[in-house]
Amino acid sequence: MGIFTRVRDIINANINSMLDKAEDPEKLVKLMIREMEDTLIEVKANCASTMATKKKVQREIETMLEHAKTWDAKAQLAVNKGREDLAREALHEKRRFVERSESLGDELDQTKELVKQYQNDIMQLEDKLGAAREKQRVLIQRHVHAQNKKKAETQIRRFDTSDAVAKFDQFQERIDRMEAEADLVNYGRKPSLDDEFSALEGDEEIEQELAELKARKGSESTNA
Repeated sequence: MGIFTRVRDIINANINSMLDKAEDPEKLVKLMIREMEDTLIEVKANCASTMATKKKVQREIETMLEHAKTWDAKAQLAVNKGREDLAREALHEKRRFVERSESLGDELDQTKELVKQYQNDIMQLEDKLGAAREKQRVLIQRHVHAQNKKKAETQIRRFDTSDAVAKFDQFQERIDRMEAEADLVNYGRKPSLDDEFSALEGDEEIEQELAELKARKGSESTNA
């Protein structure tokens, strides 16, 4: 496939459509970018070579015109000296260089057109390459997002399974048992002397309050 045909195919390619139909869009866009980069390198190399050729042709044209100018001066000199035979030969030489410069001029025009085409293709390829790289960036972001989402959902499902619920229940039962065991630590222990006196003091306060209530009741009955 020629370079220009390949460039046209790349430029005219619909990246979105190709990626939509691809089984592995990330792999496809990566291959597309690599092909675009390789093609761009080749086009730039060809463009540089053609530009060098253009300069060479320009120099050759200038040389041919200098030669034609020189033979024109010689023809004039021969005429001035009455040597028409030499003047005629000089004019033949002048014509040869003029014709050669004209031929090179046609080649120069073609070379300029080729350089222009290469430069235009380079700009379009760079635009296409930029679009492909942006697509690649978006695809990578989507891929990372999808992976993170899948990981999160997997974790959620893992904690939402009956096994996980059972483990939480077992943990709760373990805590309940530990609390019960803590309550039983002091169960059945003989009260200390301080505890017994505190209890007596509490009983005495209760009896005093009860006596006050009885006295109040008796007073209310008498007043009635």
